[in-house]
Amino acid sequence: MSTAPKDNPKDIFAVYQHNVDKYFNGIKQSVPRYHQSVTNAQQEYLEAVENVIDSNITLQKEFATKAGINVNVPSAALRVIRDTTEEIVKAYDVQNKIALASIDAAQQNIKTFNDNAKAFADLNKNILQSWISTFTPRQNN
Repeated sequence: MSTAPKDNPKDIFAVYQHNVDKYFNGIKQSVPRYHQSVTNAQQEYLEAVENVIDSNITLQKEFATKAGINVNVPSAALRVIRDTTEEIVKAYDVQNKIALASIDAAQQNIKTFNDNAKAFADLNKNILQSWISTFTPRQNN
C-alpha cells in the first residue's frame, strides 16, 4: 500500500486527506488492542481481589477454629447479612444497566451527530455549487 497521496502530491487537499486517513486508520487499529488490554487488566484485578478475599476468609476461619471461637451467628443477623448482600447485588445490577443505557444513548447521539454532519456538508456543497453556477460566466457556443 502506497504511503503517498493518490492524487496530485502537490495538491494540499490530497495531502491533507491522505494524512487524515492515515491518522484515523492508526486509531482504528489501536482501539481493539486498548479494549483487549483494559479488559485483561480488569479481569486480572477482579481475580486478584477475589483471591485476597478468599484467602482472608480461609485464614480467619482457620484462626477461629484453632482458637476455639464460636462462629455461630443468630439467624436474625444472618438474615440481615443475606438481605443486605441481595440489595447490594440488585443496586449494582441497576447501576450497570444505567451505565450501559447511558453509553448506548451517547453512542446514538454521536451517530445522529455524524449523520447530521454529513447532511450539513451535503447542503453546504449544494449551496456552494449554486453560488459557483450563479457567478460563473456561461460560455455561449
